[in-house]
Amino acid sequence: MKRLLSSSLLLASLAAVSFAQQKGIDTQTKTIKDNVNKETSRSTDATRSFDWGKGKTQVRDRLPNPYKLNSRRDALVETISGVLRDRKMQIDEASSRLGDGIIVTQPVLFARGPVIAQNELKRYGVIDFGDDAWSRARMSLTIEIQSIDGIQNNVSVNAKMEGLAGTGLTSEWTTVRSSGLAEEEFLVKLVEAVTGISPDDPKPND
Repeated sequence: MKRLLSSSLLLASLAAVSFAQQKGIDTQTKTIKDNVNKETSRSTDATRSFDWGKGKTQVRDRLPNPYKLNSRRDALVETISGVLRDRKMQIDEASSRLGDGIIVTQPVLFARGPVIAQNELKRYGVIDFGDDAWSRARMSLTIEIQSIDGIQNNVSVNAKMEGLAGTGLTSEWTTVRSSGLAEEEFLVKLVEAVTGISPDDPKPND
């Protein structure tokens, strides 16, 4: 009889504990479900933007090309020559007319190998035709200084992109339309050299 009574009490205790735990689980589950079902108000993924905080990430439009700079033309020619030297680009003396503000560079090889050449040409150029046999990529720049007045000039930059495409036993350099990235990168360096301020420097928020 005592054994039966003890068993009944043990079962009752276990049932009470199980009921209490079940209530706790139910409450916790309800809270989790409520939190999951809450929707965050935002626009669609295609149009929403992320805020990384002040001065963290800034997106700007590309610089205008031609770009107006306050500097004498002869001084600009010297500055442009210095920027080109920094980028390991040589001026083609035969094609350039420095006195008229026209500077043409010699082609410079900037990518070698099928994979790298293909990737770099897609960055700096627009490939309008299917050709995956690029083995090298090179570029040259034509820079023209157009005077506005004595101290203001428009500087225009045009990049010529070329890829070496292999077709069987022969290969030839093929001109690829520029994406504008090479022109943008050069103008950024030129503006920084003339003004001492890079267009990519963080701007103070109003």
